[in-house]
Amino acid sequence: MEPQATRRPRLGKSSKASDTRGARRLIPAVERSRLPQKAGAGKRDSFLPPCILLMGPTASGKTGLAVRLREEFPIELISVDSALVYRGMDIGTAKPDAATLAAAPHALIDIRDPTQSYSAAEFRRDALELMAVYTARGRVPLLVGGTMLYFRALTQGLAELPSADPEFRRRLEDDATQQGWPALHQRLKAIDASSAARIHPNDSQRIQRALEVYELSGKTLSALQSAAAEPDFPWRSLKLVVCPDSRAMLHERIALRFELMHKAGFIEEIQGLRDRYPLKANMPSMRCVGYRQAWAMLEAGVDTAAGMAEMTEKTNAATRQLAKRQLTWLRQVKDALWYDLGADGAEALIRRRVAIFLEKG
Repeated sequence: MEPQATRRPRLGKSSKASDTRGARRLIPAVERSRLPQKAGAGKRDSFLPPCILLMGPTASGKTGLAVRLREEFPIELISVDSALVYRGMDIGTAKPDAATLAAAPHALIDIRDPTQSYSAAEFRRDALELMAVYTARGRVPLLVGGTMLYFRALTQGLAELPSADPEFRRRLEDDATQQGWPALHQRLKAIDASSAARIHPNDSQRIQRALEVYELSGKTLSALQSAAAEPDFPWRSLKLVVCPDSRAMLHERIALRFELMHKAGFIEEIQGLRDRYPLKANMPSMRCVGYRQAWAMLEAGVDTAAGMAEMTEKTNAATRQLAKRQLTWLRQVKDALWYDLGADGAEALIRRRVAIFLEKG
C-alpha cells in the first residue's frame, strides 16, 4: 500500500502559523511538510521551469539520495556545500569519491584551492548560470547540500554589501585573540541584535563580516539584508529536506562518519594540505568543521592517542552544533517536505513526489 499523502497539521485557536516546529510533530514520520501555502500561491510560478532543492543537516544521506534520483530522472546535480568547493579536501568533507562523481557529476565541487575563498555571491552567480544551462538542455537542476547560506542567497538574493577591508579584519582578529570571539559576538549584539541572534558566538567568519559591514557602511547587516531587492529566481522549486527523525540517530551518524573519516586517513590528508599549500588557521577552508579542530591539535603538537581522542570529541561536538544550526534554518523554509530516509517507504515516496512535480512541467 502506498504511503499516505501529507496530513496537514490542525492548529488550535491559540496556535500561530509560524509555530512550524510544533506542527511538524503532528505529521507522519515518513513525510512531513511545512504549513500549507495560501490559496492560489502556486499559480504564479506554474509556467516556470522546474528545479529541486535537496537540503538537510550534515550526515543525513543527501548525497546518496541525489545520486539515486539522478539514475531515474533527467537531473543534473549542483553541490551546495561551502567545503566541497576545495580541492584536496576530500576525506574531512565527506566528498563523493571519484567513482561516484564519474557516474553522477556534481557541479561546483573542486573549484578552489584551499588558500582561496568562495563567497555566497559567487555561488549564486555560478549556480544560476549552471541552472540556466541545464534547463536549456532539457535537464532539471537538483541542488544538494547543507550550506544554508548558499540556499538562501540563491533563492532570496543578497544585499549589496561593502567589500572586505583587510585592515579592519586584522584589527578584529587581534581583538579576538585577546578577548575571544564570544566577546566580539556581544559587541555585535549591542549593534545588531537581529544578526547576533542568527550567528553562533564562535562563528568567527560571520561575526567578523557583520561587524565589518557596520563599520564600513554605518548600517547593520540585518537592515541591509531586509532592504535587499526582490531576487531573480525564475524557477519553480520542489523543496525536500532529509533528516533522521531522532536526534540521537543523527548524532550517532555524525560520530560514525567521523570515525570512518579518521580510519580513511583524515589526519594524513590535512598534514598533506599543510605541506602543499601556505595555509593559515583563519582561512575559510581551515575553518571548516573537523579541519579547524585537527589544525589546532597539530599546531599544539599533541597528536597522541589522548590528543586524537580530544580532537575527535571536539569535532563531533562542533558537528552536532552545525547540524543544530542547519535544522534551525530548515524549520523556517516554507513548503518543504521532510523525510526520514530510515522510515519504511520514505525513498519511494520521494521518488513519487519528484515524478509528480516533473510531470507538472
